[in-house]
Amino acid sequence: MNHPLIDRLLNELGYAEVSLANHDEFVAEPGMNVLFFPGDPTTVKDATDVAVVLPELVATFSGQLRPGVVTDVFGDGKTLKQRYGFSTYPTLVFMRSGDYVGAISRIQDWGEYLNQISDLFVAAPKRPPGFSIPVVTA
Repeated sequence: MNHPLIDRLLNELGYAEVSLANHDEFVAEPGMNVLFFPGDPTTVKDATDVAVVLPELVATFSGQLRPGVVTDVFGDGKTLKQRYGFSTYPTLVFMRSGDYVGAISRIQDWGEYLNQISDLFVAAPKRPPGFSIPVVTA
């Protein structure tokens, strides 16, 4: 995936590029770790909007958010997307010291970001929605 706004997150701001190879280590770090799943910016309208907002969120929360970007949409990114059970790009997945606490999809109003992220800092860990198949008994 190549788009100047997403490349800026990696190359200028030094955000980690997250793949299956380093995912577990990245999310296990102490504190609030944020995985940015932009999707393909050529087809996902809000991907570049969230790429602009994410650094502002990181600054607003005074370094309490540790961001990483999942750039591989169709390989590792698809596997990780299924693990976290979201269906819409772009999505920010929040992991606190290795525990899933929630996700925010699509672009939001600034106040919504602030409220939802503040709530996630104190939210109890939970199981990611994941992909499930209903069980039917005969």
